[in-house]
Amino acid sequence: MNSLVVNTINKYEMLQSGDRVIVALSGGADSVTLLDVLNSLKEQYNLKIFAAHINHNLRGNESKRDEDFCKILCKKYNTELFIKSENVRLLARQKKISEELCGRQIRYSFFEELSNRLGAKIATAHTASDNAETLLFNIVRGTSVTGTGAIPPKRGNIIRPLIELTRNQIEQYCNDRNLEYVTDSTNLSDDYTRNNIRHNIIPVLLAINPKFELSALHLSENAREITNYLNSQSSSAIDKCRTQFGYDCKKLLLNDTAVIKNAVVLLCRRYAEITPENKQIEMIVDIIKNGGKVCLSKDFTAVSKQGILRIVRTQSVGEFEEIILKEGLSFDFAGKTYSVNNNSNNENKNQINIDLLNSNAVFRTRRSGDKFTYTKRKITKPLRKVMNEMKIPSEQRDKILVLASGCEILWCESIGASVQGQACKSDRSLEISVEYKNEEDNA
Repeated sequence: MNSLVVNTINKYEMLQSGDRVIVALSGGADSVTLLDVLNSLKEQYNLKIFAAHINHNLRGNESKRDEDFCKILCKKYNTELFIKSENVRLLARQKKISEELCGRQIRYSFFEELSNRLGAKIATAHTASDNAETLLFNIVRGTSVTGTGAIPPKRGNIIRPLIELTRNQIEQYCNDRNLEYVTDSTNLSDDYTRNNIRHNIIPVLLAINPKFELSALHLSENAREITNYLNSQSSSAIDKCRTQFGYDCKKLLLNDTAVIKNAVVLLCRRYAEITPENKQIEMIVDIIKNGGKVCLSKDFTAVSKQGILRIVRTQSVGEFEEIILKEGLSFDFAGKTYSVNNNSNNENKNQINIDLLNSNAVFRTRRSGDKFTYTKRKITKPLRKVMNEMKIPSEQRDKILVLASGCEILWCESIGASVQGQACKSDRSLEISVEYKNEEDNA
């Protein structure tokens, strides 16, 4: 067994000599095996081993039994144990999420906290059997190639040394080593989809192919390789399509369909922190072609307008009170920091005449009747039409500030100074700078 685990560790470069490792310990056969194996490899890799147990308080006395078992087990291995007890059922109700998701969030938050505090990697006891169940679970729910990657052997500071072992091998190891472990009674019920897959579907597949779990492991590995390549191609496509206000739809559509769809997923993760469902992906691809909107969540919407795709927040940015122009001025609005300073002698569109300091010019949001005069063409137009010509997205226009005197625009964010606001000489100028706090705001 140890040689198989060592092969996995070395194959995926999970451990280096001198590493500190936190074992995610539930008390079940898998995690007990992981703790035992890593302790047997402690000298080989010069490891410092810790353990972490989360009591979800979902199974009454059984939950307390598991916690007590882990305490006794860690004393046996002379391993420091960290315990977190949480009322998952109550917290899940408060967050309005499932108990399973809530428990997972608590576990990984606790592991990450310990990892940062101890400077340690996190070792979980996922096996090839878990990977097969996750693969089937994702397929049943409806997934993309990414979902068939199932459980990666290594992700960030999380390692899974048992990922190439099956549950049968784990149980045999426990029998051979006379290792005691506890059994979660909920794992015996078919009420949960994953348990149903484990008890009723996996055995049928194993009857057809006794090495099904390893075959599933190889499929997942291939899927992750394909996903990595696709992510690389999609990221490159996104970079090439980037514009001042979003992403050029025509350029996006020049890519293969697989790249376009994956680019949509990456953009949703980047700006809305969600992974879109297949239906949402198809709808976003449609608006890339034809324009429109797709609701991603209560907070975010995908918008395609004037040939530009953006992921935008749906909530209001709030009111903005006028601020009088002053040298050295700095303030925040809509996720951006605005500053007014002496010009750095670099000619740019955001230079304004220093004499405006005495004109009672104010920063504000746009208003009906605002007019802007182009510096080169000397043509005056309503600010609304100027924004149309500049293809500034409509949902972004109320987040843009102008420097104005009455209805006369002296400077407009994303456009620059007007004829009335421009500096004739660089040594008689100020510079207005805009710093974006969130990448989304400058997408």
